Amino acid sequence: MSWLLSLFNQDSVPHTLLIISLVVASGLVLGRVSLAGIQLGIAGVLFSGLLFGHFQLSINPEVMHFLREFGLVLFVYAIGLQVGPSFVSSFFRYGLRLNGMAAAIVILGALITVLISIFGAIPMPVAVGLFSGATTNTPSLAAAQQVLSGLAGIDSETLKMPGLGYAVAYPFGIAGIILAMLLNKRLFKIDIANEAKNFADQQQQDTHVPIWKDLRVENPNLNGLTLRQIPFFEGMNVVMTRILHNGAVDVAGQESHLAIGDTIRLVGEREPLEQLKILIGPESDIDLKQIATNLQSRRLVVTNKSAINQTVGNLCMLYGVTISRIHRPDVEFSPTSNVHVHFGDELNVVGNQEALNSIEKALGNSLEELDHPQIMPIFIGISLGVLLGSVPMYLPGIPSAVKLGMAGGPLLVAIMLSRVGNWGTMTWHLPKSSNIILKDIGIVLFLACVGLHSGDQFVETLVKGDGFYWMACAALITLLPLLIVAAVGRIVYKLNFLTLCGLLAGSMTDPPALAFANNLSPAAAVSMAYATVYPLVMILRIIAAQLIILLVN
Repeated sequence: MSWLLSLFNQDSVPHTLLIISLVVASGLVLGRVSLAGIQLGIAGVLFSGLLFGHFQLSINPEVMHFLREFGLVLFVYAIGLQVGPSFVSSFFRYGLRLNGMAAAIVILGALITVLISIFGAIPMPVAVGLFSGATTNTPSLAAAQQVLSGLAGIDSETLKMPGLGYAVAYPFGIAGIILAMLLNKRLFKIDIANEAKNFADQQQQDTHVPIWKDLRVENPNLNGLTLRQIPFFEGMNVVMTRILHNGAVDVAGQESHLAIGDTIRLVGEREPLEQLKILIGPESDIDLKQIATNLQSRRLVVTNKSAINQTVGNLCMLYGVTISRIHRPDVEFSPTSNVHVHFGDELNVVGNQEALNSIEKALGNSLEELDHPQIMPIFIGISLGVLLGSVPMYLPGIPSAVKLGMAGGPLLVAIMLSRVGNWGTMTWHLPKSSNIILKDIGIVLFLACVGLHSGDQFVETLVKGDGFYWMACAALITLLPLLIVAAVGRIVYKLNFLTLCGLLAGSMTDPPALAFANNLSPAAAVSMAYATVYPLVMILRIIAAQLIILLVN
């Protein structure tokens, strides 16, 4: 049995692997335990690490430091790839008001944290941990610890404080968001069914979701013109997919001629389609899809490297098809002819069977290829992120140089690369399953190491120290911003309650709160609001945690 004991008490490679694996496995089991409908989720790994650390079952400090930083880099890089494609569009197009309110929640939480630290006599390293735990945002904890470790005069005991604050604050952080939703429901006497109906009615008027209309050509000025000769089509981001001429339906292309009495199918946003009814003619009582024809519609995925960066116009001309919609992560739109396709794009293509078979071969449409990520771009991106994070920046009012660090650098690089999509045949796209694995491996390594590092002081802090006082302060950081912004959203902006719940959950980047809100109603309002604010909030919380330390320390 001596060999077994040595695995637990002697520093070695097997010892390190065993402890880390046990911490992660037991933490994930703990995270699945439900108490009053609430689960710790992946944060259970932190509490498992605290338990192991309390009983002195830890690993070599240098190895722990490496695993923590490596896990952090993997996590934030995967987060950047995930939120990058939808970050700009979600901010400017789908929810400027929602993102503004979510930003207000982050800023209010940061201000309350600073005030609590100054007037509540809580050390800043602990306060920033409370900020991260009270808002259930692990990346901000990672960013804070990274910045803290780079400051002069910071010892190993101080580095434990953010993890302790996070662990103390996290349980109420989850419950507090749900409590805020229930308080608002009671305060404003919300009828969930009525809110869901109002949201459905509002969606009918949504101008950003691509829809289709069949219009009858009655404008004599268009008679005999080709689609290429009609300038307002390109400017309106509308695609003509089919045309009914002389009783036959055919795919519409740039050289398709219009004639009085033709019926055409247009795909685009509601507002420009309504304008085109004035310019072209009224809606037709003919449904082009109901007419017998050899035209078909397929959804094809771009996986062939030779198709990457080709324009929609070039593909349509080469294969005699029409591309009516492109679906990218969290975004669906009707493309103009000069839009370039990216790896992983889902194209809605209309054409005859022969043309569709040809373009399918050109695009790839291989799920196997889509699910097989390129490894080299991941490490190139991480390398660029580490380089960017190590560049010192000198800002007025801050005595020492500021660095984006291992949290900020890879995050920004991943966002930029995901927007680029690909360089030549090298693609930065990461399949959803691969992204989840990369993100989860990174975060469990980080949380396990934070727990092991802080575990020897956690119980003592909670029982003999200021642990319960910290909990009370964390409750203020959780509840006050949520209640203030929720009241403004409901009273001033008349936000739908389900949208408001999605906003509150998204402002805390909290999946358990999202799950709770989704259980209130099957309407998509909660998830849509959550997805709209999530990218900006994730970045703001990472920045806020670093600024709290740099500006107040």
